[in-house]
Amino acid sequence: MRSDTEDYAQLFLHDVPMMDVRAPVEFSKGAFPGVVNLPLMTDIERHKVGTCYKQHGQQAAINLGHRLVSGDIKTSRIEAWQQFANAHPEGYLYCFRGGLRSQLVQEWLAEAGVSYPRIRGGYKALRRFLIDTLEGAVHECPLTLVAGLTGTGKTDVISQLDGSLDLERHAHHRGSSFGRHATPQPGQIDFENALAIELLKVRAAGYRNLVLEDEGRMVGSCSIPLELYQAMLRAPLVWLEEDLSERVSRILRDYVVDMHAEHALLYPDQPEQAFSAFTEYLLGSLLRIRKRLGGERHQRLDELMRQALAAQQRSGDVELHRAWIEGLLNEYYDPMYAYQRSAKEERVVFSGNQQAVVAYLRERTMGAMDKA
Repeated sequence: MRSDTEDYAQLFLHDVPMMDVRAPVEFSKGAFPGVVNLPLMTDIERHKVGTCYKQHGQQAAINLGHRLVSGDIKTSRIEAWQQFANAHPEGYLYCFRGGLRSQLVQEWLAEAGVSYPRIRGGYKALRRFLIDTLEGAVHECPLTLVAGLTGTGKTDVISQLDGSLDLERHAHHRGSSFGRHATPQPGQIDFENALAIELLKVRAAGYRNLVLEDEGRMVGSCSIPLELYQAMLRAPLVWLEEDLSERVSRILRDYVVDMHAEHALLYPDQPEQAFSAFTEYLLGSLLRIRKRLGGERHQRLDELMRQALAAQQRSGDVELHRAWIEGLLNEYYDPMYAYQRSAKEERVVFSGNQQAVVAYLRERTMGAMDKA
């Protein structure tokens, strides 16, 4: 039998399959990418056992747990754990602290003929390891931020660099009023866990200088961890430049073509419902910045957007969307970013188009790779 482990780094570096036996409510509050929740107890069962523990002590709670998870219920749960173990012989199981629940699951599996190791310290220790990983990287790794006007392709630059951290991908949000996707964002803890795991992998690959996109503290509903954000506020900037027509085309692709496709995937057999949801997304995104736009400007851009949506629904042609996109860039986003650039000017160490910026950052990150 493989031994129990507390080598948390290797678990995350190699995407080792993990079975989380905590209750669903615990799992929903924070988990790790790719982990499967196969609980020992349901939320209701866990609540009953917890109440018993408070009123009558540990042994009474253990006895109640055995009564609640017995017979056919116990058999079905053991079968689910067996299926996971057989499908992932290299995997591990864990509970919250690596204590009674994971030990019990391990014992019941052994009685069924399956030897399966557990993670010592459980979820709590894994989570602590990832917090320490993120904080360690912030203190030890110089950061460089990719900045630029809306639509210059900052995320495209990040995706071309191995020594990078994609905040927007992990937050499942593009970071602007139009940035939400058709599917929900992760919870805050899930966001932080995914960031830390990517940092662990980037550093294990030898990268020391890390590249991130210049972001505000909030990426949609996800908050960048405070220590990381404070380091970002001090980091040097590389300014990405692109002409207006290319920026309009990129925004047309990201926020019109791709977003319509995302909504279509949610309603594969309901094209009208998909387009209605897509329309609500675009108009709602514009409405969220109405106060900052001003009533007259919002009304004008809203009308252009509605005309474009009507044409798209009739014929599939998306070209009319360019009008409101260009208006929004010229009248709202560009003046705002120009003001922000003036405040950050002393931190800008390089400016150029996408090709030049990628080349500069590759040289910067490769030149500072760890030699250890």
